[in-house]
Amino acid sequence: MKIAGRFWKDGKFWLVEIPFLDLMVQSKTKKEIPEMVKDAIELLVNDPSFSVKITLSQDNLYVEANDFKKLIALILKRLRLKNGLTIEDVTVRLKEKSVNAYAQYEQAKHSPGFEKLEELLKAVEPSSSINMDLTKR
Repeated sequence: MKIAGRFWKDGKFWLVEIPFLDLMVQSKTKKEIPEMVKDAIELLVNDPSFSVKITLSQDNLYVEANDFKKLIALILKRLRLKNGLTIEDVTVRLKEKSVNAYAQYEQAKHSPGFEKLEELLKAVEPSSSINMDLTKR
């Protein structure tokens, strides 16, 4: 799974936006973009076994992770916080009885299938139209 972002030059700096992670990064050169984004994401996950690979293509950027569960956990948490939701709020939106049902995805204890991932994303980001490239290359 790849997560898409975009980058562009704004004055002296290159800016990077990754909506799925509610993340903005800037760098002084285009060449620095992959390392800056990699550092930002890996710091957010804060797990030495987690790593990402960043690929640039024209004005787009793609993020791949070595651990799908941890990447999904980060996405869910970042979008939930962006929208000012608590875990309890998301649990209600999912019509679950226990907060643990959702929390286990945010803690990377479970890996959702595609349909479940779509359901989780709609619960944390109802107006979501975020681009995910699910092809393997």
